[in-house]
Amino acid sequence: MTESTRCPCGSGETYGNCCGPLHAGSPAPTAERLMRSRFSAFALGDAAYLLRSWHPSTRPQALDLDDGLRWYRLDIESTERGGPFDRDGVVAFMAYYKGAQRGTLQETSRFAKDGPDWFYVKAL
Repeated sequence: MTESTRCPCGSGETYGNCCGPLHAGSPAPTAERLMRSRFSAFALGDAAYLLRSWHPSTRPQALDLDDGLRWYRLDIESTERGGPFDRDGVVAFMAYYKGAQRGTLQETSRFAKDGPDWFYVKAL
């Protein structure tokens, strides 16, 4: 993906102005931005970023992504807390994929902030 390509997370921004810097190591300013960057990582097949952005208390040892799925749309349904000065947050979303069949994943996720970094904790 190039810096000028539209970001997979659906923000309307370019990858270079949205999820690209987070994938390169910049901290997400909010839980929602981390959620968007994780969706983009799924869309791009970046398992290393998904593991890095997963809270150490719930992070799996490894993550095998399904190469047969293409994640193509993210809708943020709601957020609770998760702002720059919060320590935790909740993001509800719907993610759409194509594979052998089309499908959706609806999830409400919990996030925690440790220092400047937000982490995915778990699905609620």
